[in-house]
Amino acid sequence: MTQYRIFIDGRWREGALGNKAVINPATEQPVATIPVAGPRDLDDAISAAVGTRAAWAKTEVPQRAEILRRAAGILAGKIPETARRMVSEQGKTLAEANGELARAVETFVWAAEHAVELCKPTDIDGRRALRYGPVGIVAGFTPWNYPAILTARKLGPALAAGCTFILKAAEEAPAAAVAIVESLQDAGLPDGVVSLVFGDPPMISTYLLNSPEVRMVSFTGSTQVGKEIAATAAKNLQSCVLELGGHSPVLVFEDTDIEAAVRAICEYKFEYAGQSCNAPSRIYVQRTRHDEFIRELVAHAKGIRVGSPEDPDVDMGPMIGARGPARMRRLQADAVEKGAALQLGGHAPNANGYFWLPTILTNVPQSASIMSEEPFGPILPVAAFDTIDDAIALANSTAYGLASYVFCSSQETLNEVTERLEFGSVSINMLKGVSPDVPNPGIKESGIGHEGGVEGFRAFQNVKLTNKVPN
Repeated sequence: MTQYRIFIDGRWREGALGNKAVINPATEQPVATIPVAGPRDLDDAISAAVGTRAAWAKTEVPQRAEILRRAAGILAGKIPETARRMVSEQGKTLAEANGELARAVETFVWAAEHAVELCKPTDIDGRRALRYGPVGIVAGFTPWNYPAILTARKLGPALAAGCTFILKAAEEAPAAAVAIVESLQDAGLPDGVVSLVFGDPPMISTYLLNSPEVRMVSFTGSTQVGKEIAATAAKNLQSCVLELGGHSPVLVFEDTDIEAAVRAICEYKFEYAGQSCNAPSRIYVQRTRHDEFIRELVAHAKGIRVGSPEDPDVDMGPMIGARGPARMRRLQADAVEKGAALQLGGHAPNANGYFWLPTILTNVPQSASIMSEEPFGPILPVAAFDTIDDAIALANSTAYGLASYVFCSSQETLNEVTERLEFGSVSINMLKGVSPDVPNPGIKESGIGHEGGVEGFRAFQNVKLTNKVPN
């Protein structure tokens, strides 16, 4: 039983409000405990961030970058043990956990390599220039589904930019955040620059954002919670980067390689049991290839091995908690009641753990809840379309605008579809996670601002225009 602690002002300590259990979703048994932070802990975290804010901002950029570079190397050495803990806490397979931690290391390295360039002034015309300084104290909130990469995408650029940071990490999956903060501490990060807390999410977010010392909030999670955080942040005019929900369409046109498309869709969709805001969650197939696509999709999904994520032969583990399978049952029942056909899966494979088999629904009408509500699980609804206009209308018929995917050979069609899709990203003939050198933008109800790339780095900076009299 791992016993985690919170980290404030360079010291690991117990939380003021006791402890709570972390549950293994494959066994439904406790595997760790986390401390519950109270107001006193949060006051200490804010005081520590205030106390070191000026010194960290004045630290030479190459020195900040070197600490991040060292932390990346230390974190790389922690991958085997941290990945094992992630498997027991989250239900990810070991390969998925290893891959995510490797991406976190890569993200720290990217921030370190680009810190000097992105922190130096930008000349406009010899008389005017832009200078970049840290935004100040950041409150960051990371979710349980990708706790390593999303923590790195917030901490890496924020620290490189000279910000101090209070991180509220996911209670369901604490191992990754703890390993990252340990790595930063071992790399020589000054006390107080980063604090790590766990506890009651609404209480912590409200408490931190009610402090005028906190100047920015970076949140990844549901759209509903993101709106509540934005409303709280508005009281102190704290800037927001909100990476929220998604409902990613896949458009499959008749001139594509069906087998390759199905293979790519299944590989990305069923990673971590479909619990990703970027995962494909609605498939629209041109009618002339619809039946062929369904046959290939069902055959491929049948081959996905579901079971204990500690088994190296398993492809997909459980969902994070009981609410996951319950949501699958509700969305599936609603779709079938409205005319959809269940082609595969549709139930839990056994009585223990929060498992759900890969599920394929066909002939799903737009009126079904699953076509407008983010499923966040291993269930795929499929429907047919006839024309490009039909496909685009169906894809855009959602409040979300995060990721979208297109499989097609015609460049003319690709150009038109890419232009008209209302999403922050369009991936063509591929599905892939977001790399550290590019932003992950969401539009509509999928978020505000950017994480990743130059745009994500700039989010943690204030921009100052300087003017001088011409010579």
